[in-house]
Amino acid sequence: MRKLKGTIVSDKMDKTRVIAVTRLVKHSRYQKYYKITKRFKAHDEHNTYHTGDVVIISEVRPLSKDKRWRIIELVQGRVVDSTDKT
Repeated sequence: MRKLKGTIVSDKMDKTRVIAVTRLVKHSRYQKYYKITKRFKAHDEHNTYHTGDVVIISEVRPLSKDKRWRIIELVQGRVVDSTDKT
């Protein structure tokens, strides 16, 4: 069972969150590292997690057409900027 760590980028769907997972890949010829970001839809049964949270997701059986992941743990809550007045 695979586990990935990523940041929630969308929480607009009911019981579903979109998580962006960023990883470094080494170019085969130029030996330079570059970032690859992939977005996964993950299940959140009680709508607990929100945009900006860093979470760990785990692979599960297919839950819908696009969902094959479930959020299992909160690593870090979202950072709220105190200077923001909105």
